[in-house]
Amino acid sequence: MRADRFFLILVAFLVLGGVLVWPQAEPLALVGGTVVDVTNWGRSANDLSDAVVIVQSGKITDVGPRSAIRIPKDARVIDCIGKYILPGLIDGFAGMSSQAEANANLYMGVTTVVVSSDAQRGHVFQRASPSPHVYLIDSVGITDNASLLAAQPLWKVKLREGARPVELSPQDTQRQIADTAKLGTRVLWLGPELTAANTQWIISHAHQLGLVTYGEFAATPYRVGIEAGADALLHMGRYELGVIPDELQQPLVDDPIGTAATTALGYSERLPPTDAHVRSYAKFIAAHHAALMPTFSMYYERLPGHRNLWLEPAAALLDPAQMTNPPDRTTGEMNYPLSPWTRHLPPMAQRWMEENQRKNADLSAMRLWRISEAIFASYPHYLAATGAPVNGAFPGISVHTELEMFVRLGLTPREALAAATNNYAQQFNWNELGLVAPGRRADILVVDGDPTANIWNARRIVTLVLDGNILDRDSLLSVKK
Repeated sequence: MRADRFFLILVAFLVLGGVLVWPQAEPLALVGGTVVDVTNWGRSANDLSDAVVIVQSGKITDVGPRSAIRIPKDARVIDCIGKYILPGLIDGFAGMSSQAEANANLYMGVTTVVVSSDAQRGHVFQRASPSPHVYLIDSVGITDNASLLAAQPLWKVKLREGARPVELSPQDTQRQIADTAKLGTRVLWLGPELTAANTQWIISHAHQLGLVTYGEFAATPYRVGIEAGADALLHMGRYELGVIPDELQQPLVDDPIGTAATTALGYSERLPPTDAHVRSYAKFIAAHHAALMPTFSMYYERLPGHRNLWLEPAAALLDPAQMTNPPDRTTGEMNYPLSPWTRHLPPMAQRWMEENQRKNADLSAMRLWRISEAIFASYPHYLAATGAPVNGAFPGISVHTELEMFVRLGLTPREALAAATNNYAQQFNWNELGLVAPGRRADILVVDGDPTANIWNARRIVTLVLDGNILDRDSLLSVKK
Protein backbone atom coordinates (compact mmCIF):
# COMPACT_ATOMS: atom_id res chain seq x y z
CA MET A 1 0.00 0.00 0.00
CA ARG A 2 2.79 2.39 0.88
CA ALA A 3 4.50 1.67 -2.45
CA ASP A 4 1.26 2.38 -4.30
CA ARG A 5 0.80 5.63 -2.40
CA PHE A 6 4.37 6.66 -3.19
CA PHE A 7 3.76 5.91 -6.89
CA LEU A 8 0.62 8.08 -6.94
CA ILE A 9 2.47 10.94 -5.26
CA LEU A 10 5.26 10.63 -7.83
CA VAL A 11 2.79 10.71 -10.73
CA ALA A 12 1.10 13.77 -9.26
CA PHE A 13 4.48 15.45 -9.00
CA LEU A 14 5.38 14.59 -12.58
CA VAL A 15 2.14 15.88 -14.01
CA LEU A 16 2.32 19.65 -13.66
CA GLY A 17 -0.65 21.48 -15.13
CA GLY A 18 -1.34 18.55 -17.46
CA VAL A 19 2.21 18.60 -18.87
CA LEU A 20 4.65 15.83 -18.09
CA VAL A 21 7.79 17.22 -16.46
CA TRP A 22 10.84 15.09 -15.82
CA PRO A 23 12.11 16.40 -12.45
CA GLN A 24 15.81 17.01 -12.35
CA ALA A 25 16.72 15.31 -9.04
CA GLU A 26 19.96 14.12 -10.61
CA PRO A 27 22.29 16.21 -12.78
CA LEU A 28 21.41 16.64 -16.45
CA ALA A 29 24.09 16.37 -19.14
CA LEU A 30 23.58 17.56 -22.71
CA VAL A 31 26.34 15.83 -24.63
CA GLY A 32 27.80 16.24 -28.11
CA GLY A 33 25.89 19.23 -29.43
CA THR A 34 27.10 22.63 -30.59
CA VAL A 35 26.58 25.49 -28.13
CA VAL A 36 25.64 28.58 -30.15
CA ASP A 37 27.44 31.81 -29.24
CA VAL A 38 25.04 34.78 -28.90
CA THR A 39 27.38 37.15 -27.05
CA ASN A 40 28.41 40.65 -28.15
CA TRP A 41 24.98 41.44 -29.68
CA GLY A 42 25.35 38.37 -31.90
CA ARG A 43 28.57 39.60 -33.48
CA SER A 44 30.75 36.90 -31.92
CA ALA A 45 30.80 33.45 -33.51
CA ASN A 46 32.75 31.26 -31.11
CA ASP A 47 30.41 28.28 -31.20
CA LEU A 48 31.50 25.29 -29.13
CA SER A 49 31.18 21.99 -30.97
CA ASP A 50 31.07 18.54 -29.35
CA ALA A 51 30.17 20.29 -26.12
CA VAL A 52 28.97 19.09 -22.74
CA VAL A 53 26.48 21.17 -20.74
CA ILE A 54 25.90 20.16 -17.11
CA VAL A 55 22.76 21.28 -15.27
CA GLN A 56 22.16 20.93 -11.54
CA SER A 57 19.47 22.44 -9.31
CA GLY A 58 18.04 24.54 -12.10
CA LYS A 59 21.35 26.19 -13.00
CA ILE A 60 23.97 25.59 -15.65
CA THR A 61 27.11 24.58 -13.78
CA ASP A 62 29.57 23.57 -16.51
CA VAL A 63 29.96 24.16 -20.26
CA GLY A 64 32.95 23.04 -22.27
CA PRO A 65 34.37 20.58 -24.79
CA ARG A 66 33.69 16.93 -24.12
CA SER A 67 37.40 16.36 -23.48
CA ALA A 68 37.43 18.88 -20.62
CA ILE A 69 34.14 18.28 -18.79
CA ARG A 70 33.56 15.37 -16.44
CA ILE A 71 30.02 14.03 -16.64
CA PRO A 72 28.68 13.10 -13.18
CA LYS A 73 28.08 9.36 -12.81
CA ASP A 74 24.49 9.89 -11.73
CA ALA A 75 23.66 12.34 -14.54
CA ARG A 76 20.81 11.85 -16.97
CA VAL A 77 22.56 12.06 -20.34
CA ILE A 78 20.85 13.53 -23.43
CA ASP A 79 22.57 12.72 -26.72
CA CYS A 80 22.83 16.00 -28.68
CA ILE A 81 25.20 14.88 -31.44
CA GLY A 82 24.36 16.79 -34.61
CA LYS A 83 22.12 19.18 -32.65
CA TYR A 84 22.51 22.81 -31.58
CA ILE A 85 22.10 24.11 -28.04
CA LEU A 86 20.54 27.56 -27.47
CA PRO A 87 19.35 29.57 -24.48
CA GLY A 88 15.56 29.77 -24.08
CA LEU A 89 13.95 32.60 -26.02
CA ILE A 90 12.64 35.84 -24.50
CA ASP A 91 9.56 37.85 -25.50
CA GLY A 92 10.27 41.31 -24.18
CA PHE A 93 6.74 42.72 -24.39
CA ALA A 94 3.53 40.69 -24.47
CA GLY A 95 0.47 39.67 -22.54
CA MET A 96 -0.05 36.29 -20.89
CA SER A 97 -3.58 36.05 -19.56
CA SER A 98 -4.20 32.28 -19.65
CA GLN A 99 -2.68 28.83 -19.32
CA ALA A 100 -3.15 28.40 -23.07
CA GLU A 101 -0.90 31.38 -23.76
CA ALA A 102 1.67 30.05 -21.29
CA ASN A 103 1.68 26.68 -23.08
CA ALA A 104 1.95 28.30 -26.52
CA ASN A 105 5.00 30.23 -25.39
CA LEU A 106 6.72 27.19 -23.93
CA TYR A 107 5.92 25.01 -26.94
CA MET A 108 7.70 27.54 -29.15
CA GLY A 109 10.72 27.67 -26.83
CA VAL A 110 9.87 30.98 -25.15
CA THR A 111 11.00 30.52 -21.56
CA THR A 112 10.76 34.14 -20.37
CA VAL A 113 8.01 36.68 -21.10
CA VAL A 114 8.07 40.32 -20.02
CA VAL A 115 4.35 40.69 -19.38
CA SER A 116 2.12 43.73 -19.66
CA SER A 117 -1.31 43.89 -18.05
CA ASP A 118 -3.36 46.34 -20.08
CA ALA A 119 -6.72 46.83 -21.79
CA GLN A 120 -5.62 45.04 -24.96
CA ARG A 121 -3.75 42.13 -23.38
CA GLY A 122 -5.79 41.52 -20.24
CA HIS A 123 -4.40 40.85 -16.78
CA VAL A 124 -1.37 38.65 -16.34
CA PHE A 125 -2.22 35.08 -15.32
CA GLN A 126 0.32 34.41 -12.60
CA ARG A 127 -1.01 30.96 -11.62
CA ALA A 128 0.00 29.26 -14.87
CA SER A 129 1.69 25.90 -14.40
CA PRO A 130 3.83 25.16 -16.28
CA SER A 131 4.80 28.68 -17.15
CA PRO A 132 7.58 30.69 -18.71
CA HIS A 133 9.34 32.97 -16.27
CA VAL A 134 7.17 36.08 -15.94
CA TYR A 135 8.82 39.49 -15.59
CA LEU A 136 6.21 42.14 -14.79
CA ILE A 137 5.74 45.52 -16.48
CA ASP A 138 3.81 48.33 -14.84
CA SER A 139 2.91 51.81 -15.98
CA VAL A 140 4.29 54.66 -13.93
CA GLY A 141 3.58 58.35 -13.40
CA ILE A 142 0.03 58.33 -14.78
CA THR A 143 -3.46 57.18 -13.81
CA ASP A 144 -4.11 53.72 -15.23
CA ASN A 145 -6.99 51.34 -14.53
CA ALA A 146 -4.83 48.38 -15.65
CA SER A 147 -1.91 49.15 -13.34
CA LEU A 148 -0.76 46.28 -11.15
CA LEU A 149 -1.48 48.54 -8.18
CA ALA A 150 -4.97 49.64 -9.27
CA ALA A 151 -6.83 47.15 -7.07
CA GLN A 152 -4.99 48.09 -3.88
CA PRO A 153 -6.97 50.32 -1.49
CA LEU A 154 -4.25 52.96 -1.34
CA TRP A 155 -4.14 53.27 -5.13
CA LYS A 156 -7.66 52.50 -6.27
CA VAL A 157 -8.77 56.15 -6.35
CA LYS A 158 -5.39 57.68 -7.25
CA LEU A 159 -4.98 55.51 -10.36
CA ARG A 160 -8.56 55.80 -11.67
CA GLU A 161 -8.24 57.17 -15.20
CA GLY A 162 -11.34 59.25 -15.75
CA ALA A 163 -11.81 60.60 -19.28
CA ARG A 164 -8.12 60.12 -20.11
CA PRO A 165 -4.92 59.28 -18.21
CA VAL A 166 -3.28 62.19 -16.40
CA GLU A 167 0.08 62.59 -14.71
CA LEU A 168 0.49 61.87 -11.01
CA SER A 169 2.23 64.23 -8.62
CA PRO A 170 5.97 63.64 -8.08
CA GLN A 171 5.28 62.39 -4.55
CA ASP A 172 2.70 59.86 -5.77
CA THR A 173 4.97 58.77 -8.60
CA GLN A 174 7.80 58.09 -6.18
CA ARG A 175 5.52 56.00 -3.95
CA GLN A 176 4.11 54.23 -7.00
CA ILE A 177 7.57 53.16 -8.18
CA ALA A 178 8.44 51.86 -4.70
CA ASP A 179 5.14 49.99 -4.33
CA THR A 180 5.18 48.37 -7.75
CA ALA A 181 8.79 47.29 -7.20
CA LYS A 182 7.60 45.44 -4.07
CA LEU A 183 5.27 43.42 -6.32
CA GLY A 184 8.30 42.19 -8.27
CA THR A 185 7.91 44.57 -11.21
CA ARG A 186 11.04 44.58 -13.37
CA VAL A 187 10.06 47.12 -16.06
CA LEU A 188 8.43 50.55 -15.92
CA TRP A 189 6.39 51.61 -18.95
CA LEU A 190 6.67 55.32 -19.72
CA GLY A 191 3.58 56.20 -21.72
CA PRO A 192 2.52 59.00 -24.08
CA GLU A 193 1.06 61.26 -21.38
CA LEU A 194 4.31 61.70 -19.45
CA THR A 195 5.90 65.11 -19.96
CA ALA A 196 9.64 65.61 -20.30
CA ALA A 197 10.55 66.60 -16.75
CA ASN A 198 8.69 63.64 -15.24
CA THR A 199 10.16 61.25 -17.80
CA GLN A 200 13.69 62.37 -16.97
CA TRP A 201 13.12 62.05 -13.23
CA ILE A 202 11.46 58.61 -13.52
CA ILE A 203 14.27 57.17 -15.66
CA SER A 204 16.92 58.42 -13.24
CA HIS A 205 15.05 57.11 -10.19
CA ALA A 206 14.25 53.77 -11.85
CA HIS A 207 17.90 53.15 -12.66
CA GLN A 208 18.87 53.86 -9.05
CA LEU A 209 16.50 51.04 -8.06
CA GLY A 210 17.70 48.67 -10.78
CA LEU A 211 14.45 48.92 -12.76
CA VAL A 212 14.28 48.91 -16.55
CA THR A 213 12.39 51.61 -18.50
CA TYR A 214 10.44 51.18 -21.74
CA GLY A 215 9.61 54.40 -23.58
CA GLU A 216 6.50 54.86 -25.70
CA PHE A 217 6.59 58.64 -25.75
CA ALA A 218 4.49 61.44 -27.20
CA ALA A 219 4.33 64.41 -24.80
CA THR A 220 8.03 63.78 -24.10
CA PRO A 221 10.18 64.32 -27.20
CA TYR A 222 11.94 61.08 -28.10
CA ARG A 223 15.34 62.71 -28.12
CA VAL A 224 14.75 63.85 -24.52
CA GLY A 225 13.72 60.36 -23.40
CA ILE A 226 16.68 58.79 -25.18
CA GLU A 227 19.17 61.26 -23.72
CA ALA A 228 17.68 60.65 -20.27
CA GLY A 229 18.65 56.98 -20.60
CA ALA A 230 15.48 55.07 -21.57
CA ASP A 231 16.48 51.41 -21.87
CA ALA A 232 14.20 50.45 -24.76
CA LEU A 233 11.90 52.17 -27.25
CA LEU A 234 8.69 50.31 -28.00
CA HIS A 235 7.00 49.75 -31.36
CA MET A 236 7.67 50.48 -34.96
CA GLY A 237 5.00 53.07 -35.68
CA ARG A 238 5.68 54.89 -32.42
CA TYR A 239 9.38 55.69 -32.02
CA GLU A 240 9.43 57.29 -35.50
CA LEU A 241 7.92 60.31 -33.71
CA GLY A 242 11.53 61.21 -33.00
CA VAL A 243 11.74 62.77 -36.47
CA ILE A 244 8.88 65.27 -36.13
CA PRO A 245 9.57 69.04 -36.06
CA ASP A 246 8.98 71.23 -33.01
CA GLU A 247 5.71 72.61 -34.37
CA LEU A 248 4.23 69.08 -34.31
CA GLN A 249 5.87 68.08 -31.02
CA GLN A 250 4.56 70.97 -28.94
CA PRO A 251 0.81 70.12 -29.33
CA LEU A 252 1.51 66.60 -28.03
CA VAL A 253 1.96 67.96 -24.51
CA ASP A 254 -1.79 68.66 -24.34
CA ASP A 255 -2.98 66.05 -26.86
CA PRO A 256 -0.65 63.00 -26.69
CA ILE A 257 -3.12 60.42 -27.99
CA GLY A 258 -5.70 62.47 -29.95
CA THR A 259 -5.76 64.47 -33.16
CA ALA A 260 -2.34 66.02 -32.59
CA ALA A 261 -0.83 62.56 -32.18
CA THR A 262 -2.54 61.31 -35.36
CA THR A 263 -1.12 64.28 -37.29
CA ALA A 264 2.38 63.75 -35.89
CA LEU A 265 2.37 60.01 -36.56
CA GLY A 266 1.12 60.61 -40.09
CA TYR A 267 3.98 63.03 -40.70
CA SER A 268 6.62 60.64 -39.36
CA GLU A 269 5.24 57.73 -41.40
CA ARG A 270 5.23 59.68 -44.68
CA LEU A 271 8.69 61.16 -44.33
CA PRO A 272 10.89 59.63 -47.05
CA PRO A 273 13.39 57.11 -45.62
CA THR A 274 16.16 59.00 -47.40
CA ASP A 275 15.33 62.25 -45.60
CA ALA A 276 18.23 63.71 -43.60
CA HIS A 277 16.05 63.87 -40.46
CA VAL A 278 15.57 60.08 -40.55
CA ARG A 279 19.30 59.44 -40.97
CA SER A 280 20.16 61.90 -38.20
CA TYR A 281 17.65 60.33 -35.81
CA ALA A 282 18.89 56.82 -36.58
CA LYS A 283 22.47 57.83 -35.77
CA PHE A 284 21.26 59.50 -32.58
CA ILE A 285 19.56 56.28 -31.41
CA ALA A 286 22.61 54.18 -32.24
CA ALA A 287 24.90 56.55 -30.31
CA HIS A 288 22.85 56.33 -27.11
CA HIS A 289 21.82 53.64 -24.63
CA ALA A 290 18.30 52.85 -25.88
CA ALA A 291 17.62 49.60 -27.74
CA LEU A 292 14.82 49.27 -30.26
CA MET A 293 11.94 46.87 -29.59
CA PRO A 294 10.01 47.15 -32.88
CA THR A 295 7.34 44.45 -32.30
CA PHE A 296 7.25 43.80 -36.05
CA SER A 297 4.85 40.95 -35.25
CA MET A 298 1.95 43.39 -34.93
CA TYR A 299 2.49 44.33 -38.60
CA TYR A 300 3.45 40.88 -39.87
CA GLU A 301 0.18 40.10 -41.68
CA ARG A 302 0.21 43.50 -43.38
CA LEU A 303 3.67 43.02 -44.89
CA PRO A 304 4.58 40.89 -47.93
CA GLY A 305 5.65 37.29 -47.45
CA HIS A 306 3.45 36.48 -44.44
CA ARG A 307 1.70 33.16 -43.87
CA ASN A 308 -1.39 32.00 -41.99
CA LEU A 309 -0.23 31.66 -38.39
CA TRP A 310 -3.43 29.82 -37.43
CA LEU A 311 -1.91 26.78 -39.18
CA GLU A 312 0.83 26.56 -36.54
CA PRO A 313 0.32 23.65 -34.08
CA ALA A 314 0.48 25.99 -31.05
CA ALA A 315 -2.25 28.22 -32.52
CA ALA A 316 -4.79 25.47 -31.75
CA LEU A 317 -4.35 26.41 -28.08
CA LEU A 318 -5.52 29.98 -28.64
CA ASP A 319 -9.01 31.45 -28.60
CA PRO A 320 -9.43 34.38 -31.01
CA ALA A 321 -12.03 35.83 -28.63
CA GLN A 322 -9.18 36.34 -26.14
CA MET A 323 -7.03 38.17 -28.72
CA THR A 324 -7.31 41.83 -29.75
CA ASN A 325 -7.86 42.21 -33.49
CA PRO A 326 -6.76 38.70 -34.49
CA PRO A 327 -6.40 37.66 -38.14
CA ASP A 328 -9.06 35.64 -39.91
CA ARG A 329 -8.79 31.95 -38.94
CA THR A 330 -9.37 30.71 -42.47
CA THR A 331 -7.18 33.07 -44.48
CA GLY A 332 -4.71 34.37 -41.92
CA GLU A 333 -5.36 37.89 -43.19
CA MET A 334 -6.22 40.86 -41.00
CA ASN A 335 -9.86 41.95 -40.80
CA TYR A 336 -10.87 45.56 -41.41
CA PRO A 337 -14.45 45.90 -40.15
CA LEU A 338 -16.45 48.87 -41.42
CA SER A 339 -18.20 51.46 -39.29
CA PRO A 340 -21.85 50.64 -38.47
CA TRP A 341 -23.14 53.48 -40.66
CA THR A 342 -21.91 51.67 -43.80
CA ARG A 343 -24.43 48.84 -43.38
CA HIS A 344 -26.98 50.66 -45.50
CA LEU A 345 -24.57 50.78 -48.46
CA PRO A 346 -24.78 48.27 -51.33
CA PRO A 347 -22.63 45.14 -50.85
CA MET A 348 -20.35 46.18 -53.72
CA ALA A 349 -19.65 49.52 -52.01
CA GLN A 350 -18.94 47.78 -48.70
CA ARG A 351 -16.48 45.40 -50.36
CA TRP A 352 -14.75 48.34 -52.04
CA MET A 353 -14.42 50.15 -48.71
CA GLU A 354 -13.05 47.05 -46.97
CA GLU A 355 -10.48 46.53 -49.72
CA ASN A 356 -9.52 50.19 -49.60
CA GLN A 357 -8.93 49.96 -45.84
CA ARG A 358 -6.77 46.89 -46.40
CA LYS A 359 -4.70 48.61 -49.07
CA ASN A 360 -4.18 51.67 -46.87
CA ALA A 361 -3.13 49.52 -43.91
CA ASP A 362 -0.68 47.56 -46.07
CA LEU A 363 0.72 50.79 -47.52
CA SER A 364 1.16 52.23 -44.01
CA ALA A 365 3.02 49.09 -42.90
CA MET A 366 5.35 49.27 -45.90
CA ARG A 367 6.12 52.94 -45.26
CA LEU A 368 7.09 52.12 -41.66
CA TRP A 369 9.12 49.11 -42.79
CA ARG A 370 11.17 51.26 -45.17
CA ILE A 371 11.86 53.73 -42.37
CA SER A 372 12.92 50.75 -40.20
CA GLU A 373 15.38 49.76 -42.92
CA ALA A 374 16.82 53.28 -42.89
CA ILE A 375 17.17 53.21 -39.09
CA PHE A 376 18.80 49.77 -39.25
CA ALA A 377 21.53 51.18 -41.49
CA SER A 378 22.94 53.00 -38.43
CA TYR A 379 23.14 49.69 -36.47
CA PRO A 380 21.21 50.35 -33.26
CA HIS A 381 20.72 47.47 -30.83
CA TYR A 382 17.56 45.38 -31.07
CA LEU A 383 15.43 43.35 -28.65
CA ALA A 384 12.84 40.78 -29.71
CA ALA A 385 9.26 41.36 -28.57
CA THR A 386 5.88 40.59 -30.11
CA GLY A 387 3.14 42.65 -28.42
CA ALA A 388 0.99 39.49 -28.49
CA PRO A 389 -1.90 38.78 -28.49
CA VAL A 390 -2.69 42.07 -30.29
CA ASN A 391 -3.03 43.02 -33.99
CA GLY A 392 -2.19 39.61 -35.38
CA ALA A 393 0.66 38.72 -32.99
CA PHE A 394 0.45 35.21 -31.47
CA PRO A 395 1.89 34.13 -28.11
CA GLY A 396 5.05 32.11 -28.67
CA ILE A 397 4.60 31.74 -32.41
CA SER A 398 5.29 35.39 -33.13
CA VAL A 399 8.67 35.34 -31.40
CA HIS A 400 9.79 33.28 -34.39
CA THR A 401 8.14 35.59 -36.91
CA GLU A 402 9.93 38.42 -35.10
CA LEU A 403 13.24 36.64 -35.65
CA GLU A 404 12.34 36.13 -39.32
CA MET A 405 11.55 39.84 -39.66
CA PHE A 406 14.87 40.79 -38.06
CA VAL A 407 16.68 38.70 -40.67
CA ARG A 408 14.58 40.27 -43.40
CA LEU A 409 15.57 43.68 -42.03
CA GLY A 410 19.25 42.83 -42.35
CA LEU A 411 20.39 41.21 -39.11
CA THR A 412 22.25 37.94 -39.43
CA PRO A 413 20.45 34.90 -38.00
CA ARG A 414 22.92 34.95 -35.10
CA GLU A 415 22.19 38.63 -34.40
CA ALA A 416 18.47 37.88 -34.51
CA LEU A 417 18.93 35.04 -31.98
CA ALA A 418 20.91 37.38 -29.74
CA ALA A 419 18.00 39.85 -29.85
CA ALA A 420 15.79 37.17 -28.28
CA THR A 421 18.39 35.94 -25.78
CA ASN A 422 21.58 37.54 -24.49
CA ASN A 423 20.85 41.09 -25.67
CA TYR A 424 18.50 41.27 -22.69
CA ALA A 425 21.36 40.46 -20.35
CA GLN A 426 23.62 43.02 -22.01
CA GLN A 427 21.02 45.79 -22.19
CA PHE A 428 19.22 45.30 -18.86
CA ASN A 429 21.83 43.48 -16.75
CA TRP A 430 19.51 40.49 -16.48
CA ASN A 431 22.47 38.18 -16.10
CA GLU A 432 20.44 35.19 -14.94
CA LEU A 433 19.30 34.44 -18.49
CA GLY A 434 20.25 34.67 -22.15
CA LEU A 435 23.26 32.36 -22.42
CA VAL A 436 24.18 28.70 -22.16
CA ALA A 437 26.93 29.44 -19.67
CA PRO A 438 27.84 28.57 -16.07
CA GLY A 439 25.71 30.41 -13.52
CA ARG A 440 22.84 31.11 -15.92
CA ARG A 441 19.35 29.73 -15.42
CA ALA A 442 18.94 26.35 -17.10
CA ASP A 443 16.39 27.38 -19.75
CA ILE A 444 17.74 25.60 -22.80
CA LEU A 445 16.61 24.58 -26.29
CA VAL A 446 18.16 21.75 -28.28
CA VAL A 447 17.31 22.22 -31.95
CA ASP A 448 17.74 20.04 -35.01
CA GLY A 449 19.61 22.29 -37.43
CA ASP A 450 21.98 25.23 -37.32
CA PRO A 451 19.96 28.38 -36.49
CA THR A 452 22.90 30.62 -37.43
CA ALA A 453 22.66 29.31 -40.99
CA ASN A 454 18.86 29.52 -41.20
CA ILE A 455 16.75 31.21 -38.53
CA TRP A 456 13.93 28.75 -39.26
CA ASN A 457 15.98 26.08 -37.49
CA ALA A 458 15.34 27.81 -34.15
CA ARG A 459 11.82 26.36 -34.39
CA ARG A 460 13.01 22.76 -34.77
CA ILE A 461 13.07 22.06 -31.04
CA VAL A 462 13.81 18.49 -29.99
CA THR A 463 14.47 19.07 -26.27
CA LEU A 464 12.99 21.81 -24.10
CA VAL A 465 14.55 22.50 -20.70
CA LEU A 466 12.94 24.90 -18.23
CA ASP A 467 14.63 25.55 -14.88
CA GLY A 468 16.69 22.43 -15.44
CA ASN A 469 13.62 20.23 -16.02
CA ILE A 470 12.86 18.57 -19.34
CA LEU A 471 9.31 19.30 -20.47
CA ASP A 472 7.33 16.96 -22.66
CA ARG A 473 6.78 19.43 -25.48
CA ASP A 474 3.95 17.54 -27.20
CA SER A 475 1.93 17.54 -23.98
CA LEU A 476 1.96 21.34 -24.04
CA LEU A 477 -0.44 21.26 -26.99
CA SER A 478 -3.32 20.43 -24.67
CA VAL A 479 -4.50 22.44 -21.70
CA LYS A 480 -5.96 20.70 -18.66
CA LYS A 481 -9.48 22.06 -18.09
